[in-house]
Amino acid sequence: MSDPVRPEDSEPRSPARAARPRLWLTALSLIAFVVLMALGVWQVERRAWKLALIDRVEQRVHAAAQPIPSRAAWPAVSAASDEYRHVSVSGRFLHDRETLVQAVTEEGPGYWVLTPLQRADGTLVLINRGFVPSERRDPSTREGGNPNGQVEITGLLRMTEPKGGFLRDNVPQHNRWYSRDVAAIASARDLQNVAPFFVDADAGSQSGSGPIGGLTVVRFPNNHLIYALTWFALAFMLAGRLFVTFRGGLFRRKRFVHEPAGGSDASARRTGSDAGTIVEST
Repeated sequence: MSDPVRPEDSEPRSPARAARPRLWLTALSLIAFVVLMALGVWQVERRAWKLALIDRVEQRVHAAAQPIPSRAAWPAVSAASDEYRHVSVSGRFLHDRETLVQAVTEEGPGYWVLTPLQRADGTLVLINRGFVPSERRDPSTREGGNPNGQVEITGLLRMTEPKGGFLRDNVPQHNRWYSRDVAAIASARDLQNVAPFFVDADAGSQSGSGPIGGLTVVRFPNNHLIYALTWFALAFMLAGRLFVTFRGGLFRRKRFVHEPAGGSDASARRTGSDAGTIVEST
């Protein structure tokens, strides 16, 4: 014996109820479209900022060397206003306090040689004198390139690199360094009154068998245009999909939803599931 048919089972779904999933899908699609467009605009703005940064840094790098910021100005030194400035500083190297930081350059793997430079006022500035290969790690192999008197160094002002390199933390207690962390190096070498930045020495500021200077890589990735085009393309693809969906739905409604023609007697009626189908009664 079959189950009785409940009245609610035979009732057609109301138009409002049937339209709810489509309304939710439309709302979510519109939100996604707005988000994608916003991401594209943000990348356009980032690209403008990056181009301005590159132009500003290029001007700093190729400008005439200026004295490093004074002791009183050190707290205000920042990457935005000072990094990659072409600067000059004079003093006397403390070669017995040098620090080797692992590096990979166009010359191959090896080390940066960071040596404190003591100025006339007693303050210290870490100088990245340049690169040495692994076989010249021992200072005794390059004593001829270590000046002992007063020197003047020109180079690029660089900001400190705290904590370590990519996936590698500095280990001061074992004298293993992967980044040029000024504060950590100063603490490990018992240095006082040290500038919060360091200077990458120019190639021509040293001579002899010393480290190879002038290997600073000034490069800023600028893929923002590609990112912007990607976000905009996704947004317009979504908009196109919405247009096709709504256009198709409108076409179907115009084609299949209509009033029955003629027929005033009770022999014809519309079913609840298909408003365009006429069922003959017997």
